[in-house]
Amino acid sequence: MKAVFIIFNQANTERVEYMLDHLEIRGFTFLEDVQGQGTYTGEPRRGTHTWPEMNSAVITVIDDEKVDELLKSVKKLDNRNKEVGVRAFVWNVERTV
Repeated sequence: MKAVFIIFNQANTERVEYMLDHLEIRGFTFLEDVQGQGTYTGEPRRGTHTWPEMNSAVITVIDDEKVDELLKSVKKLDNRNKEVGVRAFVWNVERTV
């Protein structure tokens, strides 16, 4: 199994929810008001007067076979509007209870 952590501008919330539903990914945790800045070109998302936008994040643990399809959907969403931005990170899940 893999954990996939997706960080996205709150403007993409409905699109991310649709993506998870479309891919039949039911188990996830949604985090609101996530602050940060992209590594290379992303502007700060701080919820302040200067940097008013905010991010959200989703973490899901899925079967290995679903990872490529999910990442392909994330990339497609990112390509829709590079300025808004969305990123996904994947790591191994050793065990769950």
